[in-house]
Amino acid sequence: MPQEPENKPEIMPKSGEQTAVPIVAPEAVVDAGPKGKVTPGRRMRDSANVGTRGKPHGRPAGSAGRSGGRGGDGRDRIKPEFDSKMIDIRRVTRVAAGGRRYTYSVAVVAGDRKGRVGVGLGKGLDTALAIEKATREAKKNLIKVPLSAQMTIPHKIEAKFGSARIIIFPARGRGVVAGSSARNVIELAGIKDVCAKIVSGSKNKVNIARAAIQALDSLIRVPKSTYFPKK
Repeated sequence: MPQEPENKPEIMPKSGEQTAVPIVAPEAVVDAGPKGKVTPGRRMRDSANVGTRGKPHGRPAGSAGRSGGRGGDGRDRIKPEFDSKMIDIRRVTRVAAGGRRYTYSVAVVAGDRKGRVGVGLGKGLDTALAIEKATREAKKNLIKVPLSAQMTIPHKIEAKFGSARIIIFPARGRGVVAGSSARNVIELAGIKDVCAKIVSGSKNKVNIARAAIQALDSLIRVPKSTYFPKK
């Protein structure tokens, strides 16, 4: 008759004694290398480096991440058509039933430095939204300044907006001599060799910028030979 297996009692490890447990790699993360060598975790790393559409995450090997670096694709960053500069920012407080509510008011000058310039005002709950609105409005209100080949104005002009009054006249070889927000308007319009004088006591930068825009918009086109007459 077959002998029944004897029920041997299990040997419990003593306290403080460590037992060796064999570690078995799961089948999902075991892959054979090119020479039949087992490399645990290789398939897991490959799956982690592949995106949802089968493209690897991150930059390819040799890419610098910025244009002009070693191994880069060589594509230059596209320069925007218009340059903008913030001339004034204010925080406006409004008292409501639930408490105080804050909004921001931003004034921006935008120009292409080739004769087009504009001023815009934007309001929003945060500064980023207000700047975006102001820049969009400035691009809508662009004016075209008649400039010479030397990028200067043909004659003296004077304008007034609100309480701000400004005078702009050409000055050969002087560069841009202006202050406050009138200088930002002149520089972003690309005008050279001019002097601007604020003859009013107003310190409002928005009114000064709008007065400069109104003055440049009133320029009259004249023959180019009269821009800088010979002595």
